[in-house]
Amino acid sequence: MGEIKENVPLPKTKPSTEQDVTDELDLRMKKYLRGEGANLEGLKDKKLKGQLAAKEDLYGKSAKAAAKAEKWLMPSEGGYLEAEGLEKTWRIKQEAIAHEVDISSSRKQYDIILPELGPYTLDFTSSGRYMAVSGRKGHLGIVDMINLSIIREFQVRETVRDVAFLHNELFFAAAQKKYPYIYNREGTELHCLKEHGPVLRLQFLENHFLLASINKFGQLRYQDVTMGSMVGNFRTGLGRTNVMQVNPFNGVVSLGHSGGTVTMWKPTSASPLVKMLCHHGPVSALAFHSNGLLMATAGKDKKIKLWDLRKFEVLQTLPGHANTLDFSQKGLLACGNGSLIQILRDVSGTQNYSKYMTHSMVKGYQIGKLVFRPYEDVLGIGHSMGWSSILTPGAGEPNFDSWVANPFETSKQRREKEIRSLLDKLPPETIMLDPSKIGTVKPRRERPTKQEREAEIEAGVEAAKGMKLKKKTKGRNKPGKRVQKKQEAVSRVKRPYLEQKIQEEESISRKKQKTSEDVELPKSLQRFARKKASS
Repeated sequence: MGEIKENVPLPKTKPSTEQDVTDELDLRMKKYLRGEGANLEGLKDKKLKGQLAAKEDLYGKSAKAAAKAEKWLMPSEGGYLEAEGLEKTWRIKQEAIAHEVDISSSRKQYDIILPELGPYTLDFTSSGRYMAVSGRKGHLGIVDMINLSIIREFQVRETVRDVAFLHNELFFAAAQKKYPYIYNREGTELHCLKEHGPVLRLQFLENHFLLASINKFGQLRYQDVTMGSMVGNFRTGLGRTNVMQVNPFNGVVSLGHSGGTVTMWKPTSASPLVKMLCHHGPVSALAFHSNGLLMATAGKDKKIKLWDLRKFEVLQTLPGHANTLDFSQKGLLACGNGSLIQILRDVSGTQNYSKYMTHSMVKGYQIGKLVFRPYEDVLGIGHSMGWSSILTPGAGEPNFDSWVANPFETSKQRREKEIRSLLDKLPPETIMLDPSKIGTVKPRRERPTKQEREAEIEAGVEAAKGMKLKKKTKGRNKPGKRVQKKQEAVSRVKRPYLEQKIQEEESISRKKQKTSEDVELPKSLQRFARKKASS
């Protein structure tokens, strides 16, 4: 018999005080607050001031509740590849990663080979559970990523260039040879969108229920999928392009053009909001960070650039070429070119990206599209011979919010979520570069009083009279000319005040004239009224 050891008492740890808990909650709250609070000091409307103060208080309470939920109900933490000593993370192969992870994670690494129907493009739902695949030769399908089972696949027998899910997995749009089509989950054709023409790329704006498309003639169109109406139809004027991406932060659609420019559009403006020269050659790929402040572009000049969208300045320039780019939820950047994939990571948190992982496909496979799967450490790859999936540790958000995206939602939860999202649907006018301006109050500029205006005029006149004139040569320095110059300076000072006074008098006379025209005169006086000019 072995010797029985007595129970060793656990080390006593100092319990966290209430102050420590509140400090931790305050730090977590900053992540959930909706920016800085509105400045209510300049408001004179007491009712509006009270309403805004109540809303700010509500925002603070919701941020505190979210911080508490994160502390106690979100225990999962994201992980990354870590190298020891002189080892590099980008040298670690997929075989070594699959050997270390659990069985359920190793199942997420696969290759589907369909050489007769490729190349393939992919799209995931916002929850990451369902994936839509489309082959260029007309193959369309929906895959359940949890069970790895095909829900429906069918053949449309014509070219398919792109595919995009709508608000959930029940509907998806496919850009076919002549027109884009909308299908349901069972593969039934619901709509043929003939107004869009031969579309090259599709994007869906979830918060606005808008389907955006760019066709081969360079026309950008927005269609409301709830009402079926065309919201915007604009000719870009910059030629054909197949580079299109939506900024998830503000809903602005960005296009990359053959002249090296990137344009940003919204459905209520016929001209681009921003037009920036990004490369000295055609733009080949475009991607946005989930925070909306970082944009990655790749060009044919063999450069990958990271842009700060607050200043529209280059943060970093990396050598290399990419036909497709994509940001993960945690900020990893995937670049695909030929049969090589590079994944970059911001290690220091200062927007300085470096090589994190690499993966080589089988020689001859041409990568068409890279898409990170939401809430999973998985990268989906659409290539010329089918589609594949590789493990990328640290890519997905480890904790999902069931009110935003629930991979395990039931049909009842899906119906309720669809109704809520339709009720919360945002109008197209809310799409702008800085959506934080919505709901802010513009302070009223108070006009100066008559006394203040007269004091300003007097101060300006005194300054003009007291100005020193240069002494000039004989004949040009006469007292009469000096007086004339001072009078001209005084008149220059008075001119803007006089013009403003004349404008005010004209506006008052116009108002009086309008009111007098609105009042119907008796018949005996109508002949004295001013007659309108005949058109």
